Amino acid sequence: MRILLLSCVVGLLVSESVPCLGATERPPNILFLMADDHAAHAIGAYGGRLAALNPTPTLDRLAREGTRLSNAFCTNSICVPSRATILTGQFSHRNGVKTLSGSLPPERQTLPRLLHQAGYETALIGKWHLGAEPAAFDHYCVLPAQGSYFNPTFHAHPNAARVLPSKALAEFPSPLPTWPKNVFRFAGPDSLHADDAITELSLAWLKNRQEKNKPFFLMHHFKGPHDNFENAERYDFLYEDTQIPEPDSLRARGTHGPLNSPQYGTSVSSRNTKRNMGKTLGVDPALPEPEFTSAAYQRYLKKFLRCVRGVDDNVARLLEFLRSTGELDRTVIIYTADQGFMLGEHDYIDKRWMYEESLRMPFLVRHPKTIPAGRVMDTPVTNVDFAPTLLAMAGIAASGEMQGRNFLPLLQGQPAPAAWSPAVYYRYWMHMASHDNPAHYGIRTPDYKLIFFYGLPLDAAGAVQTPTPPHWELYDLRNDPQEMRNLYGDPALAETVRQLKKQLADLKTEHGDSDSEYPDLLERLKNTP
Repeated sequence: MRILLLSCVVGLLVSESVPCLGATERPPNILFLMADDHAAHAIGAYGGRLAALNPTPTLDRLAREGTRLSNAFCTNSICVPSRATILTGQFSHRNGVKTLSGSLPPERQTLPRLLHQAGYETALIGKWHLGAEPAAFDHYCVLPAQGSYFNPTFHAHPNAARVLPSKALAEFPSPLPTWPKNVFRFAGPDSLHADDAITELSLAWLKNRQEKNKPFFLMHHFKGPHDNFENAERYDFLYEDTQIPEPDSLRARGTHGPLNSPQYGTSVSSRNTKRNMGKTLGVDPALPEPEFTSAAYQRYLKKFLRCVRGVDDNVARLLEFLRSTGELDRTVIIYTADQGFMLGEHDYIDKRWMYEESLRMPFLVRHPKTIPAGRVMDTPVTNVDFAPTLLAMAGIAASGEMQGRNFLPLLQGQPAPAAWSPAVYYRYWMHMASHDNPAHYGIRTPDYKLIFFYGLPLDAAGAVQTPTPPHWELYDLRNDPQEMRNLYGDPALAETVRQLKKQLADLKTEHGDSDSEYPDLLERLKNTP
């Protein structure tokens, strides 16, 4: 069996205060836990307005025992593209998965393929959402597309029956000739929640996997807390008598965004008449303001946080199992989400935006042997960087096709090298689809965020074909971290804008997103002051 070791040769960049594994030691297991739409500011350890509600006691403990990243960002804030980026270490325009219609074939499932080649036993359990069979994994049990919250169906690896829990229906129908080859449900009542079922499947695989002499790489992907926020029944009364604190920007939006376009971005309030959370959750439309928005917000946040608690409790089950088997401290534990989520900020719901709450991803990592405890890492990283870093944790060199950077030395306490640019490039392609977000791209630096809403569908699958007016937005992140004041057009910042536009153009060139095939977009860019 060929296993590349996490040796001191690989660890030359590691801080002296953090030990590296010896050349004869087995590489660590890696448990990659990912929720769907779990905003960082809905985790207690991140200290947002919801922290006082104690929404995530297990994740908070994980943060105390490991390192928390305060500036982890996605590069395309929507489920399918983010997952493809994590698996490939590439931006959406490079891996080809720009929208929800994208698919990632097995030969491009780079991360599990390289880990398998290096001697890891690999598994993916839970949400997949990338179309093609996850065949690069040794084992998988995945939800079809978005999957159901209750009594879910799973698509399983042809040999999955040997590691299914006893509660699952072990007898598959006759295998289908093409993916999905095997389909099963759990036996029993229809009240089984998807995140409980996904955890049962992961626990069963950990108990029953066939090659326990190998380290494991398990991607455990929760369904929650994706909308429509159906929590397990045991949480039905959680927060029932609690008043969830509102963000200041829910009602007072300042000069944020294009104020003359009320239909941009689906809302908590009735601002967006086509789709808003009050309508979705059945708030009485006869309620006057501000009562309508208050009722919609409370229902929204309580349903979201009930799903979050289900995720947190299931993380506790996995950690307890690893503790009971002696594997906890030999396993790198990572918790993240596929993107952030708007929880009423600026009267927005969902994600897709380049605004902070949608752009920022949670990222917690625990491994006592190599990762300091109780530390906060502020250096900006993106989900393009996840794959090279995970490979480095296993002592494996990144693929030359990957665009991301290995931030393992930074996790271990090393300062960021001088060449480490803190600028983040972002692009959302699905123009006005589903949640009325115009297509846009932009740059985030520690000081500023500049966004160009180019408002064209281009060739993005699923995008609405009607263009919207182009415009720019500029936010001073040091003095206005809540992004309440769009400063674009302020004469005092004309030179700052010029420099940011040049830096943005340089980033686009560096990452290979030239837009040379889109003359209409380049014309808009040239003629939008």
